[in-house]
Amino acid sequence: MKLGFVSAILEEWTFEDMIDTAAAMGFQCVEVACWPEGKAERRYAGVSHIDVDCLTAEKAEYIGNYCKERNVEISALAFYPNVMDVDEEKRQANISHLKKVMDASAMLGVRLVTTFIGRDQTKSVEENLELVKELWPPILAHAEEKGVRVAIENCPMLFGREQWPGGQNLMTTPAIWDEIFKILPNENLGINYDPSHFIWQMMDYIQPIYQFQKKIFHVHYKDIKLYEDKLKKVGTMAYPLAYMSPKLPGLGDVDWGKYVSALTDIGYDGFTCIEVEDRAFEGSREKILDSLKLSKKYMDQFII
Repeated sequence: MKLGFVSAILEEWTFEDMIDTAAAMGFQCVEVACWPEGKAERRYAGVSHIDVDCLTAEKAEYIGNYCKERNVEISALAFYPNVMDVDEEKRQANISHLKKVMDASAMLGVRLVTTFIGRDQTKSVEENLELVKELWPPILAHAEEKGVRVAIENCPMLFGREQWPGGQNLMTTPAIWDEIFKILPNENLGINYDPSHFIWQMMDYIQPIYQFQKKIFHVHYKDIKLYEDKLKKVGTMAYPLAYMSPKLPGLGDVDWGKYVSALTDIGYDGFTCIEVEDRAFEGSREKILDSLKLSKKYMDQFII
């Protein structure tokens, strides 16, 4: 397995500074944020270390050479929008940009895009499965034409009132994964596996690794800390951030030894990226860099 990080945490860094930071810390890869230029709609969104709208063959060659010279690979190009948004204009804009990210991934030779399946948060699971049937076949056909795989993260995107009641990403549980893989049996569709989201959903985050081993294209290392006292007061029907917080690996409730052990059991030898969303490590460049240093130091005990 190769250890890296999601580049969105280095929002104020240029592409070159981001890659140089990864190299200096001994990371082997980065999952590169590729959002459209402009104001972020939410935390950790809107970061663009590669502008896919302006990517040319010459720029792609420059990016490839820059990474190769520093011995840092690009694990995937990352864009996590809601391509099934209730707002038709937003939906089409997100689909359009996602296809551009796929084009860029092919041009760069990365051939993997990490994203969300999306969800109309006002509709039921069943209604959204019908929407998947409508919207996703042409998206995956475009990816297949470009020779690109698509890895869907299992984050429900349900944290506060703006995402209530259904959340903005349907592909959140093994039961729903089963349904979506029946609807979309495409070989180029898989999972970007993040154990932290199972923690606050009170689910097993180990067994699905074995069940969906052939569909795991990419892996995240992010932790979640449950506050039992808060959970007892507000219950699981509350906004999730009322009883949990994202943390650095090792500072939450994921058993990372068991998690990595399961990945070795299935022979996973791909990219694994630390995703930092810990508010305790925000506010300055020093704290942000510390978050990556501490996360790497912790995960190094499990990954050779």
